[in-house]
Amino acid sequence: MSAQVQIIEKDGKPEYAVVPIELYRQLLTLAEDAEDIRAANTALRELESGADEAVPAEVAQRLLAGTEHPLRIWREHRGLTQEALAAQAGVGKSYLSQIEAGKKTGSAKILRTLAQILRVDMNDLLMPPAQD
Repeated sequence: MSAQVQIIEKDGKPEYAVVPIELYRQLLTLAEDAEDIRAANTALRELESGADEAVPAEVAQRLLAGTEHPLRIWREHRGLTQEALAAQAGVGKSYLSQIEAGKKTGSAKILRTLAQILRVDMNDLLMPPAQD
């Protein structure tokens, strides 16, 4: 491999290495693979430590479909009724119901409180924009 590499020096010290394009592509692939492995190991450590959680496929599919409000999906995933979540958040059940139905958006303060109770990011409770 070193026979294919051309070293360019500046002031007597190696400055650049020129390699054939195929070797460059191989090195790039290896670097990307190493980064993927590092990211996967980080994700596994976060799962094992409880810093992150695996989301069941059913929940992910419901969230991705965009046909239900994410608040409802996360509430149901956490095993909470509207009454229980509303009580913990200090809001009325009807207000929570209106948010889930898309009739109200919910204030930032309430969404932050709901996100904390449901152990998700606040952005996870925002309804995606309607698709045309």
